[in-house]
Amino acid sequence: MRIRRKPWAENEFNTNKNYIQNPYDLKGKWKTFFNNSNPIHIEIGCGKGQFITTMSKLNPDINYIAIERQSMVIVSALKNGREKNVGKNLAFFTADVENLRNFFEPSEIERIYINFCDPWPNKKKWAKRRLTHRNFLKIYSDIFGENGELFFKTDSRILFEFSLNEFESQENWKMKNICLDLHNSEFEGNIMTEYEEKFSSKGMPIFRLEANFNKNI
Repeated sequence: MRIRRKPWAENEFNTNKNYIQNPYDLKGKWKTFFNNSNPIHIEIGCGKGQFITTMSKLNPDINYIAIERQSMVIVSALKNGREKNVGKNLAFFTADVENLRNFFEPSEIERIYINFCDPWPNKKKWAKRRLTHRNFLKIYSDIFGENGELFFKTDSRILFEFSLNEFESQENWKMKNICLDLHNSEFEGNIMTEYEEKFSSKGMPIFRLEANFNKNI
């Protein structure tokens, strides 16, 4: 689906202090950028930013980075963050996930969130585009370095079952806290995305898992 250009987007990109124009320049320097040594968590595919802006407000001692491929999507997240008066512990930039190694040195990132990414459900040849495909897991493990964790949510049973198999096939990844119906589980502290609110309001189950990466297992 083509996303219409927003007439106010250019001004938002140029004036929003939470937007990073050249993330390549910050590889290995993120703690300097945030001016602290707090943990850094990233969200891949932040959409309109409801999840990541809420997380940054709730956890001021964690630094967050929101990454989105489409500029006309992330600009809405920027506006959302500005209107919520988010602090300096949140940054945004536009990029493809394939390029994550160009932005982060190993061990700079401790946690990755992937929420409601495109399930690419219709053809087997599309499997490599799914953000939990083993090729992407290798990218995530490279930026984790020794260890890290990934939190994943989706409304797609096809994608979730695929993801379970992908994590299971990789010897350095171990899953825990697997939920087949998140909103009817005992899990506490869930922060919903815009998509999650829409899907759950229709009674659709939300699938969730956590996966820990450890290079030495």
